[in-house]
Amino acid sequence: MLPIRRLAAACACTLLLAGASCDEDAPGAAAGGEAVAVPSGRAVTLLDVIMNAPGVEGAAARFRFIVPDLKAGEADAWADDMLALCQDYALPRVRDNVPAPSQIIISLSDRAVPFGEAAPEAVQFFEAYAPKGDACIWEMF
Repeated sequence: MLPIRRLAAACACTLLLAGASCDEDAPGAAAGGEAVAVPSGRAVTLLDVIMNAPGVEGAAARFRFIVPDLKAGEADAWADDMLALCQDYALPRVRDNVPAPSQIIISLSDRAVPFGEAAPEAVQFFEAYAPKGDACIWEMF
């Protein structure tokens, strides 16, 4: 029998992220592996989704993606793709959450990095957005 905490996390993930499987050891996290289209056509794969993580402005939804050939210094070249990941991928998946996240954080990494752990050898880019209606508004992170 699953402990209550794990059962609650599994139920919450099922309701919040229909169709995504959940890592029962990380409440609010959804397992990834799904290829996600971006305007540039580059290869982007979902790593995981972490809902209701504390953010600067309240609850945040973190969508973490893997880009195997991500290069340091290319952050500006990914701006349009990261905005598209927020507006076209993340925003529809958080629209009905209660409470709604006050911030959506999109991160790209060249490898899987455990959430919250330092990985100086990994190339990672992060952008934060405020969900406003059908748009993601970039926020200085």
